[in-house]
Amino acid sequence: MKMKYTILYVNDVEASIHFYQHVLGFPIKLRVESYVEFDTGDVTLSINSRQDVKEALGLPVPEANQASHTFEIGFVVDDVEQTIASMKKKGVSIIKEPAKKPWGQTVAYVSDPDGHFIEICDAVS
Repeated sequence: MKMKYTILYVNDVEASIHFYQHVLGFPIKLRVESYVEFDTGDVTLSINSRQDVKEALGLPVPEANQASHTFEIGFVVDDVEQTIASMKKKGVSIIKEPAKKPWGQTVAYVSDPDGHFIEICDAVS
């Protein structure tokens, strides 16, 4: 078994497309109505509207009256500080500024339009 994709349920598909495509720079590889896949490397990041998931799949997706902070997605970059500085200029909500961890990795946290935690880090030394 190996991981193929992650799907985030979002309230505003267009806001999420803007964030993942234009702010983070991931090209869209597939779009079918509200379902969108971004090319992020080996694992595909997908989004779909909460409403579509409820209607098309019948899953009991709760309304997003609060952000879910029960998981995070992580992206490895060459320069965390430079990436975060660029994101600030684009108006991204920075949750945690870059910090060096005891194991040597630099890690920062931002959030997407739905409040999902996104880790921005460099490769572990």
